[in-house]
Amino acid sequence: MSHNERLCRRFAKIIGGTPGFAGGKCVATITRNRIKATILKKRFMLTSSFSFESLNTVTGRALCLGRVVLLQKETDRFITSLLKQGIIVSSIHNEWLFERPRLIYVNIEAVQNPLRFARKVRRALDLLLPPGSPSLGQFSRSS
Repeated sequence: MSHNERLCRRFAKIIGGTPGFAGGKCVATITRNRIKATILKKRFMLTSSFSFESLNTVTGRALCLGRVVLLQKETDRFITSLLKQGIIVSSIHNEWLFERPRLIYVNIEAVQNPLRFARKVRRALDLLLPPGSPSLGQFSRSS
C-alpha cells in the first residue's frame, strides 16, 4: 500500500467515512442513513464528501475540500465550529426545490495537513449528533 493510500485511509477513518480515489484525489464519503429525505416524494440518500489533493510532500499540506449536506437547523452550529477552527466556508445553499426535510449544502476548503483538516471536520460533525450517540451516530459510513 502506498503512502497516499495509507494517508487516505487515515483521513477517511478520522472523518468516519469510506475512503476512495477519484480523479487522483483522496475522497472520504459519509452517508446519513438515519435521515429519510425525499425529492418530489422519492427517497434519496444524503451523501457528504471530503477530499484532499495536491499534497506537498515537503510541508505535508494539501488542498482540502468538503461538500456537506445538513438539515437546515444544523447549519449554524456546524459552520460556527468550522470557522472557529480556521476552515473557510465557501458556500451555503440549497440545491433542491421540493426536498423534505429542507436541506442545506455547505462547501468548505482549506490548505493544511489533511489529517488536521479531518479532525476539525469530525469535531464539527460531532456537534450535530444527539447527546450520548456513538461517534458516527447519524453520520454512518457509506457502503
